Amino acid sequence: MTAELVRGQNHPLPETRLEIRVSAGHPVLAGAALGDEQGRVAGAEWIAHPGAPSLPGVDVPGRPAADHRLAVDLEAVPGTVHRVSVLLALTGGAARFGALAAPFVAVTGPDGTEIASYTITGLDRESALVALELYRRQGAWKVRAMGQGYEGGLAALLGDQGLERPEDLAATILATVTPEAQDLVPARVPEPERVRHTAPQTAQDPAPVAPPPAPAPDAAPATPPPTPATGTGAGGPIDYSHPRRQSTPTPAPEPRQAPPVPVAGDASGWSMDERLYNQVWGMFEDLARTAAAYRSACDFAESRLDRELDETLTDYRARADGANDAARAAARARHDELVERAREVLDRDLAQLAAESEVVEPALPVAYARWDNPVWHAYRVPAEEPMAVRLGDLHLPERTDLRIPMLVRLPLERGLWVDSGRGHSEAAGLLDEAELRRLALDCAVAHAARLLAAHPAGGFTVHLVDPAGAGAAALAPLVETGAAAPPARGAAGVSAVLEQLTERVDLLQMALRGGAADALPPGLDTARQLLIVHDFPHGFDDRAVTRLRYLADEGPSVGVHLLMVAAREDAAAYGPLLDPLWRSLLRLTPVPDDHLADPWVGHAWSYEPPLLPPGSAILRQVLTQVASARHGKQA
Repeated sequence: MTAELVRGQNHPLPETRLEIRVSAGHPVLAGAALGDEQGRVAGAEWIAHPGAPSLPGVDVPGRPAADHRLAVDLEAVPGTVHRVSVLLALTGGAARFGALAAPFVAVTGPDGTEIASYTITGLDRESALVALELYRRQGAWKVRAMGQGYEGGLAALLGDQGLERPEDLAATILATVTPEAQDLVPARVPEPERVRHTAPQTAQDPAPVAPPPAPAPDAAPATPPPTPATGTGAGGPIDYSHPRRQSTPTPAPEPRQAPPVPVAGDASGWSMDERLYNQVWGMFEDLARTAAAYRSACDFAESRLDRELDETLTDYRARADGANDAARAAARARHDELVERAREVLDRDLAQLAAESEVVEPALPVAYARWDNPVWHAYRVPAEEPMAVRLGDLHLPERTDLRIPMLVRLPLERGLWVDSGRGHSEAAGLLDEAELRRLALDCAVAHAARLLAAHPAGGFTVHLVDPAGAGAAALAPLVETGAAAPPARGAAGVSAVLEQLTERVDLLQMALRGGAADALPPGLDTARQLLIVHDFPHGFDDRAVTRLRYLADEGPSVGVHLLMVAAREDAAAYGPLLDPLWRSLLRLTPVPDDHLADPWVGHAWSYEPPLLPPGSAILRQVLTQVASARHGKQA
């Protein structure tokens, strides 16, 4: 059964030898880009286009046309390639896709069996687009409906693929398809068996790629293309056949292969930590895309149902014989079928992600693990800093029990803000003000402990500011274990700490700008610094507020970071003066809240803080080891 995809939806590929058919209704240039796991293309030599139509495992047409066939052999692409993107660009005078019929793309097997199809709707001013993406996931290949258009044309598309000087490459490609150049390029329809396998000679992949094994003698031949109906016209014969209607019977599809068994660390990377980091964010991307595809499919079903119901109301002649009732029932049945099919795809993808999460979660290292992971009981102070730390979990309402670790790269690029206000969270509304503030400070201590535990001995220093002493109980694990000095109290203490850190930022910035990093004072602490501010703005005057804003803006670049525990409404007296401060910080919450916006696909992710299990002593055990390692190094 053919999978009819919507934007963002993916589908497994049971075959590795494929044909991608494109029907655009207007001459388009077809190409392909071979990218790494992040979708970045190493160079222009990894773009297949009419001027260079063959790459390892990919063969594209040699001239623009309204209908194309691209041959792909995924077993023949280099091992460094994780994504094959199918590119389309307008030629022949057309300015935008929105003025033309929606392009249609289909992925078929070597025997012509259609695996997945995608009608690219919603285009307007775009003149180039990424139609499909074939990507490698856990050793298996999938196809994803992209439909990502670019108003800036082919140059903007190539720039988004990570290429340098995309305007020059776009001009070179378009120059090969001018009317004069097309006379020199023979039109051809590549077949999967004719894929060329000569790899570009690059420094990254100097070894030749071996050709794929020949097809078995009893393999079914590829289904020939539909015979076009003849017609007259200046453009030659016109093909009136439907792009998805085949002239020969379609063979029965082979049984669907079982999904691959998840394996922890099944991602690219030089170390296991890097592979696990990439795998976690691959899970995040998959969850985002599959949820976006499901929501898009449901929105499409709803809009089509509304349109069909409106059409039944306008047909007054059918009201008498009950035809309107039958039409409405049929429209609702089609709606329910679309939603059911979208839900089946969503459930399949979520089940695969849940199985992967069950394998990956126990294998995570200390910096990525939850506090209840047994790996913390074997904690040892690391010799080097990890790639990232876990600051909580993320999930979507489609499946709330499927949680993706929220990993933040080190060193921190921005400060953190644990919001102790009520905001719009229902969970926060169930707590009284004092309990919510205590919970927020507990979360801040947990974040600080994780940052301390992730750094080598003496590589991270924590400063505490608690003007009124209201957070003494929550800050006790940091102070009593010796992981941090006692908090600064009163306005004088606040001013002294802020002045010390401000001078440090100024000194480091001057040294870096002047190229004199080796001329720093001998007694300067080279560790990264974290300032935890509790009970803001109590104890802060205007000068202290200015210094705090300066640390938030300039501190991260020289290793001075800020962790605020505050409610925005408490500082309302400052008006818009502090708006830049709040925007510069990553807002976290002490209770679950769907406040983390995702500009990539438009999701509102629900964040869950990394609270410790009730009665657990692991926090103090870890902080004690951190303090002992620091004192041992100082001795």
